[in-house]
Amino acid sequence: MVFDLAFIWAGLIAIAILAYVILDGFDLGIGILFPLLKGVRNRDQAMNTVAPVWDGNETWLVLGGGGLFAVFPLAYAVILPALYAPIIAMLIGLIFRGVSFEFRWRTNRWKTAWDMSFFLGSLTAALSQGIILGALIQGIEVSGRAYAGGWWDWLTPFSVMCGIALAVGYALLGASWLIMKTDNRLNNRAYDLAWPLTILMAVVMAIVSFWTPFLDPKFMTRWFSAPSIYYVSIVPILTFGLFVSLILSLNAKRDNLPFLLTLGLFLASYCGLGISLYPHMIPPSITIWQAAAPDESLRFLLVGTAVLLPIIIAYTAYSYWVFRGKTKSGEGYH
Repeated sequence: MVFDLAFIWAGLIAIAILAYVILDGFDLGIGILFPLLKGVRNRDQAMNTVAPVWDGNETWLVLGGGGLFAVFPLAYAVILPALYAPIIAMLIGLIFRGVSFEFRWRTNRWKTAWDMSFFLGSLTAALSQGIILGALIQGIEVSGRAYAGGWWDWLTPFSVMCGIALAVGYALLGASWLIMKTDNRLNNRAYDLAWPLTILMAVVMAIVSFWTPFLDPKFMTRWFSAPSIYYVSIVPILTFGLFVSLILSLNAKRDNLPFLLTLGLFLASYCGLGISLYPHMIPPSITIWQAAAPDESLRFLLVGTAVLLPIIIAYTAYSYWVFRGKTKSGEGYH
């Protein structure tokens, strides 16, 4: 049996990126919401809901970035020069977010400053990730096997819109996480925030979804021509159903359901992204197979990944299982 190693690795990288977006998304969302969580006790409780897992969530970012370097070196060599600025901004945001997460517990005098750092770091990371995604969707200019664009090609109205959309999505994910993990005052506050964020999420998703097909004729053909439209229409229909279900669950105050439905929205969006981009690793010119390393390298790396990936998944699942349930005010793991 002959395996398409490049396709398998593209799937693994896609899974790692999705896992990062979902798992690190809700704690970035909590950071974005931090100024709206009034009171030290609310902010402490919000941080304690993610304290046991937030740094482990970033394992998936390392796996995705490291895997891209090792398995798709051409993609890595093109994407980094094209997106240096937003990538560096994202890393700086994640550093500030991580440092402030630890330091705010160690001081009272500077707690407000570290709270603001936590907010700004989370917002910067979220906006940067969305801009990176938007710049990749709109296409990267390539000549031969190298980036041929300018310093500011990544900064366009579409990429900025994607940055705003992802920040809103993370904020909704953070609010729904707090609904699931907290009670009393903070739980009520999270419900209050989730309502407008749901509406805003629907608006920004609609804008990005309708804008994307106009970026490339191939996108337009894939989404609006027969017979593909009969298959891809499942994604927007499913997304609409998820939004309706999310609104109903918020109205019924089903604490666990909003988070699961928000995850479903992210998954549907990710499927839509895959439909638009496949089979390109770097649209519009470099496919998965053109960007991949030699089969010998892919095969060797796949053996190591087959050992390590189940361990990472098991550790992550165990962490969430141990710290399941609601986090009470005044209790924590810091």
